[in-house]
Amino acid sequence: MDRWDPEMRAFAAMMEERGRAFPPVAMTPPLDAARAANDGPGLTLAAVGGPRMAESGDRWLSIRGRRLACRVHKPRTDGPLPVMVYIHGGGWVWGSIDTHDHIMRAYAAAAGCAVVGPDYALAPEAPFPQALEECAAVVRWVALHGAEWGLDPSRIVVGGDSAGGNLAIATALLLRETDPGLALRGLLLNYGVFDSRLDTASYAEFATGHTLTREKMDFYWRCYAPRDADRLHPLAAPLRADLAGLPPCLLHVAELDVLAAENHAMADRLRAAGVDVEATTFPGVLHGFLRAIGHVKASDRAVAEAGGWLARRFG
Repeated sequence: MDRWDPEMRAFAAMMEERGRAFPPVAMTPPLDAARAANDGPGLTLAAVGGPRMAESGDRWLSIRGRRLACRVHKPRTDGPLPVMVYIHGGGWVWGSIDTHDHIMRAYAAAAGCAVVGPDYALAPEAPFPQALEECAAVVRWVALHGAEWGLDPSRIVVGGDSAGGNLAIATALLLRETDPGLALRGLLLNYGVFDSRLDTASYAEFATGHTLTREKMDFYWRCYAPRDADRLHPLAAPLRADLAGLPPCLLHVAELDVLAAENHAMADRLRAAGVDVEATTFPGVLHGFLRAIGHVKASDRAVAEAGGWLARRFG
């Protein structure tokens, strides 16, 4: 039986057609050409359409010895705004604040909050834990100095998709230890990478033919955590972490995704740790379905649901 959402199938076909204008993506370093080919088909979609912001721009922070760009979107400019630090996906290897610009603007409009997107360093050039430490440093800066950007440092949510979902929950785990006084309002986790195992039921079912393949995930893990021991570290594979004390979480799961099983497992583990969890599985959609905002109704529903959840978390 065909389980694909028809709009999802049409969007995937459109993106495949757009991809023909670019060279094949070679998953062998150096990755500069591969990144241009991988990200290129979606860049125009990410930049155009979607809600207009009252203010958008890039700010630079001195983070861990380098200048790190942060994309800042504000749906309005009156008074300090609650803020979501949103961490883009892409297997820790691809993606940027440009590929995820539309997603960030959609959340800003849906929740009435500011969104700050860190352009963290990519693997394999920057292996674990550099991206994690950079993202945590950005959240820490927002908590201490966010008022300088018109943000409310007392109302922070951290979110992300795919590898960004991994970095979002790992950031919360790291800050729980290093900054116990920094209280996050919530975590928005979209089809996250939560474990380094590649042998779950969803890996077996969706190993090929559903955009994100088992082969790609193996490559991403080897880029991000080239040492075998690091793939077992609870900050790299947060399904292995002590999850107690995390803020309320919203998990959005794609049904036709190699990562579906570990997302369901994460929801169960969070609940067992006493964390307030809301989880929604979107039927018939692929990993990365949020890129299809405006094209796939399920993507629009996910943003609307998250917008309501964020507004409740911000109070």
